[in-house]
Amino acid sequence: MTWPSRLAGFELGTGSVATSCTDVRFVDTNVLLYAISRDDEEQAKRERANVVLNDRDLALSVQVLQEFYVQSTRASRTDPITHEQAVNLVESFLRFRTQDITAPVLRAALATRDRFSVSYWDAAIIEAARALKCEVVLSEDLNDQQDYAGVRIENPFIGL
Repeated sequence: MTWPSRLAGFELGTGSVATSCTDVRFVDTNVLLYAISRDDEEQAKRERANVVLNDRDLALSVQVLQEFYVQSTRASRTDPITHEQAVNLVESFLRFRTQDITAPVLRAALATRDRFSVSYWDAAIIEAARALKCEVVLSEDLNDQQDYAGVRIENPFIGL
């Protein structure tokens, strides 16, 4: 079963965890949120996000999963999902390599926030990716092609 068809029913995924992080890309929350969007104006981004999520060589962090849960179930969202759907999706996303929130990641994020003048939350994404040895973060929230001391941002939605 492909990722988009699993997503339609919000079922649990059965992907495998990548074994090497050198080629693994880190996925930011916005990719996960676009993947479940039912907004017609976000159709192209939804399709691109689902192509990205079909890749086995991805990673994310507990922070990304927390943000996904909160934002996807938010009552003010135009297309919120239920708690149960969000939990099932979080479980599915756990098939990817996942970085815990640790004291070393926190300390590194604080330093990155100061060094690059980004928000703490963006710095925590960068440092979770670094902890997993991911050289690329897929996100539209940071500047495309910006390099943060060896972690580069790629916006998968450019041109859509």
